[in-house]
Order: sequence, then C-alpha cells, then structure tokens
Amino acid sequence: MATCPSCDTSDAVANDPGAAPYGNFINYYSFNPPENRLSLIPATLLRDLGYRDGGDEPTLILDVGCNSGELSVALYKHLVEEPEQKSERSTVHLLGFDLDEILIERAQQTNPLHSNISFIQLDITEETNQLQEYLSQQSCSHFHLCLCLAVTMWVHLNHGDLGLLQLLSRLASISHHLLLEAQPWKCYRSAARRLRKLGRSDFEHFKTLKIQGDVAESAKEHLERQCGMELIQSFGSTTWDRKLLLFRRR
Repeated sequence: MATCPSCDTSDAVANDPGAAPYGNFINYYSFNPPENRLSLIPATLLRDLGYRDGGDEPTLILDVGCNSGELSVALYKHLVEEPEQKSERSTVHLLGFDLDEILIERAQQTNPLHSNISFIQLDITEETNQLQEYLSQQSCSHFHLCLCLAVTMWVHLNHGDLGLLQLLSRLASISHHLLLEAQPWKCYRSAARRLRKLGRSDFEHFKTLKIQGDVAESAKEHLERQCGMELIQSFGSTTWDRKLLLFRRR
C-alpha cells in the first residue's frame, strides 16, 4: 500500500526494497503471498453476503492499496467461479488502487482479466473523486465489498490518528461490506525500527500517536460508533497474527 505526498520515493524503494515508508514494497508478495489471506477467506463469500454473479446488477469490489495487483487477481479468481471462462459475462468487477505509479503500471501490465479487473493510481487520503466516477459508470452508489488489507498502519504512521479515522470513515461511506486487516502495534515498532536502521527519518507521527495497543479494536469501535457499521464475522488471524474482520453497513 502507498499513501505518500509524491511518488518520488519509488526510485529509493527500487534500490532498497526495505525502504518503503508508505508500504509500497516492490517485492511485497514474495514475503506475504496471496495464499496467506485466501486460506482464511471462504470462496463462497460473495454468495454468503447475498451477491450473485451473472445477474442484472453488477457486484463491485474495491481493493485499497493493491500494490502490484497479485492479491487482487488471486482474490477475484478465488471468489468468482471460473473467471477465465466467464470473464466476458461476469458481473463481478474489481477496482484496485495504490498511490505508487510504478506498482500500478506493473498491475496493469500483468492483469489477466481486463474485462473485470481495473487498476488506477489514487491516494485516498487526498481525494475520492475517481472512486465516485467509477461507481457512477457502474450505476452504483456503493462498493459491495471493500478490502482494506494491511493498509491502516501506513496511513496511521504518515497521517496520524486523524488520518486513520478519516480513512475508516471514507471506506465505510462507500461500502456495504468492509473486510479489514489492521496491523497490530508490534508492526508499527518494527516499521519504525526498520526505517531508522536504514538511516532514514522516523515516521512523522509515530511518537505522537494516541491510538496504540489493539489497533484493530480501536478501528472496530470507530466503525461501529461513528460509521454505522457492525462486525459480523472474524475469519481468524493471518500467519502474521493479523485479524481479518468483516463489517456490514447497518
């Protein structure tokens, strides 16, 4: 995931894969392959939520901070039956976005399902006009399922407590269902330590964050108290001890 004021960091990240202060790792899926999450997410999820492929209405999935798109494509294939054979007829569409231009270009170039999967460059902490335009093109007011996987920490570290809460509020406002994977606090310490080890400046907000400890619980409280959502299911924890929490708009 990338949420930074510019994409000038891409060259630095390319030279040093560990130097990714916005989460825009160039080799992310080599150390956290899609299977780590797919093994927890049921292939019947869309049907379980009441969404039917092949109907008159489209089903829209949003992947926040999609990196180079491997998980986006793998998840689509996981949730949509035989996507290669029915790509022209499927009414399930996935939009992935990331701030990093190089990662998005890679996602676009390697995308095997152009009819149903799209990738765009976007910083959701700045604006959401492109998302609203996409929804309008699909004649929908909301995304049916939004994926926010291992994104919250990077927004939190770079934009502070308010930035994290604003992210959650924005996603809740455009989603019927939200699948959230929030990094635990130990990941924050590791990210800060890695940045210092590389001789780079510390995260601007790290030492002033008031939301600490169980970040997933803090996110849950905000979504339920301020955003009109409710937790309906937990799919357990990933190999990195991160909970996969599914929320629904009330």
